[in-house]
Amino acid sequence: MSASPLIARTVPALRRAVDNLRKRKATIALVPTMGALHDGHVSLVRLAKRRASRVVVSIFVNPTQFAPTEDFGAYPRTWKADIAKLAAEDVDIVWHPGVAAMYPEGFATRIAPEGPALAGLEDRFRPHFFGGVATVVGKLFTQCRPDVAIFGEKDFQQLRVVTQMARDLDLGVKVIGSRTVRERDGLAMSSRNVYLSPEERQTAIVLYRAMRESAGRIRAGDSIAPAMAGGADMVKAAGLVLDYYEVRHAETLAPVTSRKDGPLRILVAAKLGTTRLIDNMAV
Repeated sequence: MSASPLIARTVPALRRAVDNLRKRKATIALVPTMGALHDGHVSLVRLAKRRASRVVVSIFVNPTQFAPTEDFGAYPRTWKADIAKLAAEDVDIVWHPGVAAMYPEGFATRIAPEGPALAGLEDRFRPHFFGGVATVVGKLFTQCRPDVAIFGEKDFQQLRVVTQMARDLDLGVKVIGSRTVRERDGLAMSSRNVYLSPEERQTAIVLYRAMRESAGRIRAGDSIAPAMAGGADMVKAAGLVLDYYEVRHAETLAPVTSRKDGPLRILVAAKLGTTRLIDNMAV
């Protein structure tokens, strides 16, 4: 049976634990999470273990990236199951701060990302979001001081924002994206999938099917506009409410008009009942 990871709840305790690893010449990978861990998170941990000798997983539901109308209070929290999963993967440290440890009284500094954070995708519907993400990830990077940090590609715009921030601010962290893990029918794994009713769960796979259809048409030489319109129609016909269904440059997230514009990525966000789902796919 695997030993439980060391659990740090204060910055001094975390830094002592990390310093002890560094004294043994360890390289360190960080996997930032908000808990409610599933097989997608486990895949991030396994990639982290391939890229560094020691692994830190953070579990922190970050209030600054939730708008007042969003699900901060209801966000799933499964601490005992999370620790069991991380112990089974031989994670070394779990960084589990409270809100007061991350945002103590008088906290007054925030990171305001631009570039991919202002691409007109998630930021158009959640203008608060990437400021909250960038601030908390910036803190996680300076608290844990990892060599590499692993993020899932499912939150693709977030991955681009964090990569840009680490580069721009010379944080000394190599950000690595990990391929989206999907259910057998194609639905991207997400902690929010637990909100879906059984009927909604069956409907949700239309996102994957629509992206696959649009990507296939673009690869086959169809023009972007009709290929994307066809996919969007599939999603809407299934009863989802689209926030966006777009193809963008995979690195900059800039709009594109042709496959010749560079590596492409389809990005989608839609509501199914009360649950908002996001996904993406390379073209």
